[in-house]
Amino acid sequence: MKTVIVYHSSHHNNTKKLLEAITEQGDVTLLQASHAKDADLSAYDLIGFASGIYYQQFHKSVLRCAQKNLPSKKPVFFLYTCGLDRSSYTNALRKIADSRNAPVIGTFGCLGFDTFGPFKLVGGIAKGRPNEEDVAKAVRFFSSLNSL
Repeated sequence: MKTVIVYHSSHHNNTKKLLEAITEQGDVTLLQASHAKDADLSAYDLIGFASGIYYQQFHKSVLRCAQKNLPSKKPVFFLYTCGLDRSSYTNALRKIADSRNAPVIGTFGCLGFDTFGPFKLVGGIAKGRPNEEDVAKAVRFFSSLNSL
Protein backbone atom coordinates (compact mmCIF):
# COMPACT_ATOMS: atom_id res chain seq x y z
CA MET A 1 0.00 0.00 0.00
CA LYS A 2 1.49 3.31 -1.10
CA THR A 3 1.54 5.59 1.95
CA VAL A 4 2.45 9.20 2.62
CA ILE A 5 2.90 10.69 6.08
CA VAL A 6 2.75 14.47 6.40
CA TYR A 7 4.60 15.41 9.57
CA HIS A 8 6.16 18.03 11.76
CA SER A 9 8.84 17.05 14.26
CA SER A 10 11.05 19.55 16.03
CA HIS A 11 12.51 20.22 19.48
CA HIS A 12 13.54 16.65 20.38
CA ASN A 13 12.48 14.89 17.14
CA ASN A 14 10.25 12.49 19.08
CA THR A 15 7.80 12.00 16.22
CA LYS A 16 10.60 11.63 13.67
CA LYS A 17 12.02 8.69 15.68
CA LEU A 18 8.76 6.80 15.22
CA LEU A 19 8.47 7.72 11.55
CA GLU A 20 12.01 6.59 10.71
CA ALA A 21 11.19 3.11 12.03
CA ILE A 22 7.88 3.07 10.14
CA THR A 23 9.54 3.95 6.82
CA GLU A 24 11.49 0.70 7.03
CA GLN A 25 8.19 -1.20 6.76
CA GLY A 26 7.47 -0.56 3.09
CA ASP A 27 6.42 1.99 0.54
CA VAL A 28 6.20 5.06 2.81
CA THR A 29 6.97 8.63 1.80
CA LEU A 30 7.59 11.26 4.49
CA LEU A 31 6.65 14.86 3.70
CA GLN A 32 7.54 17.68 6.05
CA ALA A 33 4.36 19.70 6.45
CA SER A 34 6.19 22.98 6.02
CA HIS A 35 7.33 21.79 2.55
CA ALA A 36 3.97 20.27 1.58
CA LYS A 37 1.87 23.39 1.13
CA ASP A 38 0.69 22.35 -2.33
CA ALA A 39 1.25 18.60 -2.08
CA ASP A 40 -0.85 16.34 -4.29
CA LEU A 41 -1.77 13.47 -1.99
CA SER A 42 -4.25 11.84 -4.36
CA ALA A 43 -1.76 9.25 -5.69
CA TYR A 44 -1.44 7.60 -2.26
CA ASP A 45 -3.59 4.75 -0.96
CA LEU A 46 -3.18 5.79 2.68
CA ILE A 47 -2.44 9.21 4.18
CA GLY A 48 -0.98 9.78 7.62
CA PHE A 49 -0.62 12.95 9.63
CA ALA A 50 1.99 13.00 12.38
CA SER A 51 3.22 15.59 14.84
CA GLY A 52 4.22 16.41 18.33
CA ILE A 53 1.43 18.12 20.23
CA TYR A 54 1.49 21.91 20.47
CA TYR A 55 -1.12 23.72 22.54
CA GLN A 56 -3.27 20.56 22.72
CA GLN A 57 -3.31 19.84 18.98
CA PHE A 58 -1.17 18.85 16.01
CA HIS A 59 1.29 21.42 14.74
CA LYS A 60 -0.33 24.21 12.68
CA SER A 61 1.61 23.25 9.55
CA VAL A 62 0.14 19.72 9.65
CA LEU A 63 -3.38 21.06 10.16
CA ARG A 64 -2.95 23.55 7.29
CA CYS A 65 -1.67 20.85 4.97
CA ALA A 66 -4.56 18.54 5.85
CA GLN A 67 -7.09 21.34 5.36
CA LYS A 68 -5.69 22.30 1.97
CA ASN A 69 -4.53 18.99 0.50
CA LEU A 70 -6.49 16.04 1.90
CA PRO A 71 -8.39 14.42 -0.97
CA SER A 72 -11.93 13.15 -0.49
CA LYS A 73 -12.57 9.61 0.66
CA LYS A 74 -8.92 8.64 1.20
CA PRO A 75 -8.27 6.61 4.38
CA VAL A 76 -6.20 8.49 6.95
CA PHE A 77 -4.42 7.78 10.21
CA PHE A 78 -2.91 9.96 12.90
CA LEU A 79 0.29 9.56 14.90
CA TYR A 80 1.52 11.85 17.66
CA THR A 81 3.94 12.22 20.53
CA CYS A 82 3.17 14.28 23.61
CA GLY A 83 4.21 15.07 27.17
CA LEU A 84 0.79 14.16 28.55
CA ASP A 85 -1.55 11.92 26.55
CA ARG A 86 -5.14 12.96 25.83
CA SER A 87 -7.47 11.57 23.18
CA SER A 88 -8.71 15.05 22.24
CA TYR A 89 -5.46 15.92 20.43
CA THR A 90 -6.83 14.55 17.17
CA ASN A 91 -10.13 16.47 17.23
CA ALA A 92 -9.11 19.18 14.72
CA LEU A 93 -7.75 16.60 12.25
CA ARG A 94 -10.84 14.44 12.66
CA LYS A 95 -13.04 17.40 11.71
CA ILE A 96 -10.98 17.93 8.56
CA ALA A 97 -11.17 14.22 7.69
CA ASP A 98 -14.93 14.17 8.31
CA SER A 99 -15.40 17.18 6.03
CA ARG A 100 -13.73 15.19 3.22
CA ASN A 101 -15.48 11.88 3.99
CA ALA A 102 -12.02 10.45 4.67
CA PRO A 103 -12.28 7.47 7.03
CA VAL A 104 -9.95 7.58 10.03
CA ILE A 105 -8.64 4.02 10.24
CA GLY A 106 -6.37 4.43 13.26
CA THR A 107 -4.66 6.66 15.79
CA PHE A 108 -1.40 6.10 17.64
CA GLY A 109 -0.05 8.31 20.38
CA CYS A 110 2.76 7.89 22.87
CA LEU A 111 4.73 9.94 25.30
CA GLY A 112 7.65 12.01 24.07
CA PHE A 113 10.23 14.04 25.96
CA ASP A 114 8.70 17.47 26.48
CA THR A 115 10.49 20.62 27.63
CA PHE A 116 7.97 23.11 26.30
CA GLY A 117 6.84 26.04 28.43
CA PRO A 118 6.68 25.34 32.15
CA PHE A 119 8.02 21.80 31.71
CA LYS A 120 11.41 23.34 30.93
CA LEU A 121 11.58 24.66 34.49
CA VAL A 122 11.56 21.11 35.89
CA GLY A 123 13.89 19.61 33.28
CA GLY A 124 11.07 18.28 31.13
CA ILE A 125 8.63 15.40 31.39
CA ALA A 126 8.47 11.96 29.77
CA LYS A 127 12.26 11.72 29.75
CA GLY A 128 13.63 8.93 27.62
CA ARG A 129 10.48 8.69 25.52
CA PRO A 130 9.73 7.56 22.97
CA ASN A 131 11.74 4.51 23.92
CA GLU A 132 12.37 1.25 22.05
CA GLU A 133 9.03 -0.17 23.23
CA ASP A 134 7.18 2.92 21.95
CA VAL A 135 8.93 2.62 18.59
CA ALA A 136 8.01 -1.07 18.35
CA LYS A 137 4.38 -0.27 19.19
CA ALA A 138 4.29 2.43 16.50
CA VAL A 139 5.63 -0.03 13.93
CA ARG A 140 3.03 -2.65 14.96
CA PHE A 141 0.31 0.00 14.71
CA PHE A 142 1.39 0.92 11.20
CA SER A 143 1.69 -2.72 10.15
CA SER A 144 -1.87 -3.34 11.37
CA LEU A 145 -3.14 -0.56 9.08
CA ASN A 146 -1.77 -2.36 6.05
CA SER A 147 -3.79 -5.45 6.91
CA LEU A 148 -7.11 -3.58 6.93
